[in-house]
Amino acid sequence: MQNFGIQEALNTLGVKKSNLGTSTGKKWLRTKGLSISSYSPADGKLIGRVQSTDEKAFHKVVDQAHQAFLEWRLVPSPKRGEVVRQIGEALRKYKEPLGKLVSYEMGKSYQEGLGEVQEMIDICDFAVGLSRQLNGLTMHSERPQHRMYEQYHSLGIVGIISAFNFPVAVWAWNTMLAWVCGDVCIWKPSEKTPLCSIACQNIILKVFAKNNVPEGISCIINGDYKIGQLMCSSEHIPLVSATGSVRMGKAVGRTVSERLGRALLELGGNNAIIITPNANLDMAIRGALFGAVGTAGQRCTSTRRLIVHEDVYNEVKVRLKKAYSNLHIGNPLDQSNHVGPLIDQLAVKSYRNALRKVKEEGGSFVVNGGVLSGKGYASGCYVKPAIAEVKNHFEIVQQETFAPILYLIKYKTIDEAIELQNGVKQGLSSAIMTSHVQEMEKFLSQAGSDCGIANVNIGTSGAEIGGAFGGEKETGGGRESGSDAWKVYMRRQTNTINYGSNLPLAQGIKFDI
Repeated sequence: MQNFGIQEALNTLGVKKSNLGTSTGKKWLRTKGLSISSYSPADGKLIGRVQSTDEKAFHKVVDQAHQAFLEWRLVPSPKRGEVVRQIGEALRKYKEPLGKLVSYEMGKSYQEGLGEVQEMIDICDFAVGLSRQLNGLTMHSERPQHRMYEQYHSLGIVGIISAFNFPVAVWAWNTMLAWVCGDVCIWKPSEKTPLCSIACQNIILKVFAKNNVPEGISCIINGDYKIGQLMCSSEHIPLVSATGSVRMGKAVGRTVSERLGRALLELGGNNAIIITPNANLDMAIRGALFGAVGTAGQRCTSTRRLIVHEDVYNEVKVRLKKAYSNLHIGNPLDQSNHVGPLIDQLAVKSYRNALRKVKEEGGSFVVNGGVLSGKGYASGCYVKPAIAEVKNHFEIVQQETFAPILYLIKYKTIDEAIELQNGVKQGLSSAIMTSHVQEMEKFLSQAGSDCGIANVNIGTSGAEIGGAFGGEKETGGGRESGSDAWKVYMRRQTNTINYGSNLPLAQGIKFDI
C-alpha cells in the first residue's frame, strides 16, 4: 500500500486549490456561481474551492444529459455493464488517494474512508452482474393465442443529491445501477464535501473517454439548496434520489411530487440495539461501540439508543464506560485514532445542544461529553463521545442528533423492548443481540422491528451492498443498492401480443358490429 500524503492524493486525483464545479462529462463549465470553500474538519485548513453551478449552466447540463440518454439507452445493457466494470477497476487503482480525500474532507477515519471506496467497488461488481439480469415476467393470458409479459425500460435522467457523511459511496450506489439500467445521472454533492465529487468525476471520465461514452452520462452540479431546488423542479428529471435529513427529504418529496415525478428518499435514522439477557456481551459491546462512535456518530445508521434488559443493564453500562475510556480521538488520517471530528461548527453546536437538553429533561451521563481543545484539536470540531441514561420519550431522544451520543434505556420484557425500539418517528436500522431463537424470531416478525433493516447479533451500521438499503416512516421508504432496488431506476411496461387471427376482448366482453 502506497502511503499517500494528502497533497499527493489531491494531485493524483486532479483536485486543485480552485476547481470548476459543473461538468457535462467531457467539459468543465465556467459559471457565475458563488465559490464554495472546503475546509478539513481534521485540521481546519482550506483544502480547495469549487465554483458552484448557476441556473444557466444547470439547464445546459440537463440538455446535455438528455441528449446523452437518447444514445445511452440504446447501448445493450451488458455493454453498459462493461463500462461500469472498468470504472470498478479504476476505483481499485485510486482507492488509497480517494479514501484519503474522503477521510480528510469529511473527517471519518482513514480506514472508514477506504471502506467507503470499497463500497463503490462492490456496487460496481454488483451492477456488472445485474447488467445481464434486468428481467421481466411472462404471464398467461386469459385470451387464446395471446401472450403477456412485462419488461423494464430505461427511465431517463436521474438526479442525485448526496449527503456529506458518505460523500462518494451513496452516489455510486445510485449511478452504477442507473448506468447499467440505461439512465444518465446528474449529481449534486453536499456543499460540505464538494471536492470528492471532483475527484470521482476525474476518475470516471478517463474510463468514459476510452470507451467513447456520450458526453452527459455523468454530470456534476455543485451548489447550495437552491441548485437542489432546480433539480427537484425540473420536469426533465423523472427521478430524484436524495439522501439527507428528514427536513430536506420532505422538501424534496413535496417539490418532486407536485410535478408527479419520482423521489427516492434515504433520510434520518434513530437506530437502536436491543441487548437481551441471552446476548453475547462481548459481541454486543463491540457492535454498540462501533455503531455509536464510528464516523463520530455521523452515519444515518449510527446507533443512537441502546435498549438493555434490566438483568444485564449495569454490566453493560460498566463495560461500555471502560470501552469508551480506551477510545483515541484525533486526526482521522492517523490510523491509531478511533474517532475523528464532526463535520463543522454547526454540527458541534447541535451536539452541545443535545447534551444540554439531556440534562434539562432529567437524563444523567455515564460518560460525559464536551468539545476538545488544545494541540491536535485546532479545528474545534473534535468532541467526546458521550453516554447518557434517559427515557425513550424524552424529546431529545426522539430526535436524530448527528453526533456520538449514545442513550441507555432499560427494559423488562421483549415486547416492551420492541415497543421502545419502534417508538420513534424514524425507521431505518435496528438490531437485537441474543442467542435465544424465540427472541430473534419475534424481533424479525411482523410484530417486531418496524425498520427497513433489522439485524441479529450485529450492529445497526455497516450494511452490505447486496441487500436493499433504506427505511420506513420518516426515513422515507426508499431502497438503494442491492436486491431489486434497480427497478426504481427503470420504467415498467406490460405487453400483450395477439398472434391469432381473431380479436377476443378481455373479461369476455362482446362488441360485435
